[in-house]
Amino acid sequence: MAAMTLADVARQLDVRPDTLRRWVREGIVPLREGKWTPAAVAHARIVARLRARGYSLRAVREASKSGRLAFGYMEDMFPAPDGAYTLEQAALETGLEPSLIQRIGGAIGISSAELEAISDDDLQLLRYVAAVLGAGFPLVALLQLVRVYGQSIAQIADAEVRLFHIYVHEPLIRDGVPGLEMAEEMEGLARDLLPLAAPIMDHLHQRFLQHSVEQDVVGHLEVDADEELDLGRLRVAIAFADLAGYTRLTEEAGEEQALDVVERFFENVEATLPEEARIAKTIGDAVMIVSSDAGALTEWAVGFQERQSERPLPRIGIHHGSVLYHDGDYYGRAVNLASRVGARAAGHEVLVTREVVEQASSQLDFQRIGEVRLKGFADATELYLARPRDP
Repeated sequence: MAAMTLADVARQLDVRPDTLRRWVREGIVPLREGKWTPAAVAHARIVARLRARGYSLRAVREASKSGRLAFGYMEDMFPAPDGAYTLEQAALETGLEPSLIQRIGGAIGISSAELEAISDDDLQLLRYVAAVLGAGFPLVALLQLVRVYGQSIAQIADAEVRLFHIYVHEPLIRDGVPGLEMAEEMEGLARDLLPLAAPIMDHLHQRFLQHSVEQDVVGHLEVDADEELDLGRLRVAIAFADLAGYTRLTEEAGEEQALDVVERFFENVEATLPEEARIAKTIGDAVMIVSSDAGALTEWAVGFQERQSERPLPRIGIHHGSVLYHDGDYYGRAVNLASRVGARAAGHEVLVTREVVEQASSQLDFQRIGEVRLKGFADATELYLARPRDP
């Protein structure tokens, strides 16, 4: 690649040699000592793509000179996919029905168009999936699992690219580093970092998997032996915590300061949760927490509130009930009820339902508020204010 000629680059990019010469002459594609290095070829590929999409030479030139096209080298870090199997060929190779391959691809996030030419790597992925099914893992569970994998890894990849852009690319642009030098500097850093991603994720996966197995065993032991739940349902405690007055804070202090407050709030929640609990997801300034132990979760919530003094103050609502577990998330009436209970609380308060009180610790007091009609629920819900017990 380092010894490529102008004609080689033109053929690879399907661009006329005269066009490449003009781009080089006008500084749109910078060369180091007149040589077509990998970074220069990657840069030219981005220029060609932008021109094909209708961007003017002036706009591309300005973006190039500012260094905003230097991120294009990333594509050359990933080898072009080998192999081009049809759906039917992949089915023969893996023993999976074509329709099942399409369902699995859709769950992972692979489009139908991509399945028209399946690469060697994707074929190997399908072999792994076939082996999991062959080992006896239920299809309904596998489809949910690969969907969670796909969504989670897509979010990780998006974060990697965006954070690299914000904290590496943008500072180089502000420092006025020349585009080609910038691309080469980022390429070196990215090539050093990329091989570390897999072992870091593998370590975290093993760590959290072990924790989840332990908590699942505990959860099974704490379920009433006479209680029989439908397949796919679990009985858990659910807490919703958010910041009262967050919208006003955003208006008064600005989005960046408000975001700092939310990040500190999330960090404080995560750092103090009991062993039985975990954050299921965050939504804006709210965090949803799931636990197998309603009593321990309520003790945590009350203790957490006792330590809060800075505004906006958190508010927490907790309910215990049966939920539907699907695609790594929790659904159902119990989840909606916990959310409504949290919305009913004021800053610095912990509101809980009767189902929580029945399992709560003797270390807490519960002041009955009464039966309250919550939005979206026909029947009234009995609510209690959880507080520390007076010594």
